[in-house]
Amino acid sequence: MGQDLKNWDPENKEQWESFGKKIANRNLWISIPCLLCGFAVWLYWGTITVQMVNLKFPIPKGELFTLMGIAGLSGATLRIPSTFLIRMAGGRNTIFLTTALLILPALGTGFLLNDINTPLWKFQIMALLSGFGGGNFASSMSNISYFFPKRIQGYGLGMNAGLGNFGVTTMQILIPFVMTIALFGSTAMVLKVTSGTLIGKIPAGTETYIANAGFIWVVILIPLVIAAWFGMNNIVDEHVSPNIGGTMAAFGKILGMLLIGLVTASIGLLFYLPVTKGGISLGWSVNRWIVLPLVVIVTVYALKIFTPGSIKSSLDRQYKIFKNKHTWAMTVIYTMTFGSFIGFAASFGLAIKLIFGFKHMMVDGKMLHDIANPEGPSALMWAWTGPFIGALIRPVGGVIADKVGGALVTQIISAVMVLSSVGVAYFMHQAYGSATPQDYFVPFLILFLILFTATGIGNGSTFRTIAMVFDKEQAGPVLGWTSAIAAYGAFIIPIEFKGQIKATTPEYALYGFAAFYLVCIIINWWFYLRKNAYVKNP
Repeated sequence: MGQDLKNWDPENKEQWESFGKKIANRNLWISIPCLLCGFAVWLYWGTITVQMVNLKFPIPKGELFTLMGIAGLSGATLRIPSTFLIRMAGGRNTIFLTTALLILPALGTGFLLNDINTPLWKFQIMALLSGFGGGNFASSMSNISYFFPKRIQGYGLGMNAGLGNFGVTTMQILIPFVMTIALFGSTAMVLKVTSGTLIGKIPAGTETYIANAGFIWVVILIPLVIAAWFGMNNIVDEHVSPNIGGTMAAFGKILGMLLIGLVTASIGLLFYLPVTKGGISLGWSVNRWIVLPLVVIVTVYALKIFTPGSIKSSLDRQYKIFKNKHTWAMTVIYTMTFGSFIGFAASFGLAIKLIFGFKHMMVDGKMLHDIANPEGPSALMWAWTGPFIGALIRPVGGVIADKVGGALVTQIISAVMVLSSVGVAYFMHQAYGSATPQDYFVPFLILFLILFTATGIGNGSTFRTIAMVFDKEQAGPVLGWTSAIAAYGAFIIPIEFKGQIKATTPEYALYGFAAFYLVCIIINWWFYLRKNAYVKNP
């Protein structure tokens, strides 16, 4: 266990049955909880900020969406260098170190949450560092893709991604629970507004320990880091990780490339973030649709410019994916599925809180949206349901796609996403103009759960398509690249919700997403389903 693998060939049935399956499954089942914690630490701001509102942290509610946006941009940008880490540093080395790095934001967030007067800029730094968890997906998926034969790629990648995505649900259930218990010497704070957990509402006036939302992950991560080191493997064959070098050299490559991603993400955020009390910003507020592509482009080129010659040659080989038209088609399609899942998961709880947790009514001729609604649903009671269903169904999507074809499954779920998005938009519009928004919560929730289900199935089906369209060497980097671009959904969707809620038109965000899904239907049909498709229903 833990040794490097040479002459690894999962397509060789004799090797697979004799020892390959056992090794692949061991790496998979260590990879899954590591990835789970990555998702949890990356996206826990969606749950933490709800409780910050309930505890009356002196930060404007609208600015709390920026914490999720910062984590989203950071995590997505870090997926770009993470896409190429496996070939340069090896699977075990990469998963071990990137999982260990999650301890930094988890520990720091716990300490900052102990003080209700912590300024916004300190939380912004922790949100930036929590992007390590978002970046881990690209390297994790690339690594697991090399362990399984093509005939069950949908299963292997679907299990890793699907159960790894349970980090969102696990976090949304675990954090509200541990905040009710005196652990780790955390400071007790008193709820100003009724909160909730999976088991029920917690009344105002109850003591809560919000710092546990960070500290709990440190306790979970330590044994996982040990398991990754002793239980996982580097595959040192030519098509996977041929020139790892020593362990410390591999760690240096990982840290150097991640540092480049952190720097480019930070620069982008400085240009984008508006001036806020206690926050970090240049005050330029450059449009996000300008900032986002610039961050991607600068990161891709910075990796080539600021890395040593040995890494450049490896990047040159992996950058060949950008000359393949299927890379760009699958990037758009995967953004529809995973980008929607991760963006909705990041903002679902706070959207419930701000749309249904307040009354929306005319007072003295002015429409107000800040009157507490005691009849509204508890965001922390319901926020976990969508990500839970989306993650649970993802492996099923992979298995179905293995049987009937990935593109066909993707096409069907794309149509479902268009219809459910329009339905969610309608009920959001009704709720945000009502003094009794809870009347519209049930249909809103049902349609949003359908939307989450479709994103999960589509995640699995797109994995199948990528595995069948690309050769063994390119499939891993393509998985990492597409997941990197799709992960910007964790930046775009919370920011889009923030802007539309501020403009009192939250439904416009969903209409925009529905239009994007229609474009994806056309692309998927043109590349993979029409009569003379480039690859027929892979």
